[in-house]
Amino acid sequence: MSTIISVVNQKGGVGKTTTAVNLAAGLSEIGKFVLLVDLDPQGNATSGLGIKYQELEHGLYNALMGSQRLHDVAHNTAHVGLRVVPATPDLAGANVELVNMEGREQKLADILTEVKHAYDYIIIDSPPSLGILTLNGLVAADKIIIPVQAEYYALEGLGQLLKTIDLVKANIKPNLDVLGAVVTMYDSRNRLSEEVMHELYKYFPNNIFRSVIPRTVRLAEAPSFGKSIFHYEPGGKAAKAYERLSRELLEYFGQ
Repeated sequence: MSTIISVVNQKGGVGKTTTAVNLAAGLSEIGKFVLLVDLDPQGNATSGLGIKYQELEHGLYNALMGSQRLHDVAHNTAHVGLRVVPATPDLAGANVELVNMEGREQKLADILTEVKHAYDYIIIDSPPSLGILTLNGLVAADKIIIPVQAEYYALEGLGQLLKTIDLVKANIKPNLDVLGAVVTMYDSRNRLSEEVMHELYKYFPNNIFRSVIPRTVRLAEAPSFGKSIFHYEPGGKAAKAYERLSRELLEYFGQ
């Protein structure tokens, strides 16, 4: 059975999708079977792996609404062992349609049960909000990773996110666990980055990944070419950072 990890931060522009895509790709490069679920209606994780979501007939929305099986809407990627369940423009409507459904916060968890046996890891790229789709991503997950940009503004709202996670644990998913924070867009030349690291330890005293993701131009460029950093600049420092993060995750799970 797979481990389901939701990559969450309600603040946009902190490297959330970049981390979801490249962690999924990194795990597949190590030899794991991985499913990336694009829960964000913007579809950036989908297009970041070279899939043109605008041209797709079916995606995650259809699986959530029960008109398609999740297995049937998953797509292969350029990475062996990595498949993606794409977001399509219809997914934005799920925010409204799910509200009146019974068990609305469990819909993603329910449909993932049919494919859990087929993957080592399922990575969920959650939307940059605390709405019903993100709630589905939290409820479906076993573990949570929170990417945090190495800037002060990125710390805003972190307390609210952790409070939401605590509410999910208290009321719906008692075994939900924050695996840790991943520091993204880190610039060692910037003194502010160091100060933010110290602030982060107040939120996550024991849960900050050792692997720090640097700010690089190539990492920012890769999605526009529909490639993970492992295929866009395999020898670069960002690829090495995400490989370290992937191995650190496996180390946590004793693999």
